[in-house]
Amino acid sequence: MNTIDQIKQKLAILEPTAIDIFDDSASHAGHAGVQETGGGHYELTIVSSMFSGKLTLQRHRMIYECLSDLMPGAIHALSIQAFAPED
Repeated sequence: MNTIDQIKQKLAILEPTAIDIFDDSASHAGHAGVQETGGGHYELTIVSSMFSGKLTLQRHRMIYECLSDLMPGAIHALSIQAFAPED
């Protein structure tokens, strides 16, 4: 299972209605820190009703909690856009 599949599997607990993950690792090749962790750079866009009424920081914390065992190993950097359905 590749890292994107692992991310999707772990975020399934948030019951997303939409999820898009882009592997942007190639544009960060050679950057400091990447060699040490071996992890990739990912851009995540996710929509979940569990984000309703939550601040951006709370949404990000929910995501980081789900992905904690992939960071900083498989994931070196993660850009997040997290939306509730009404956003």
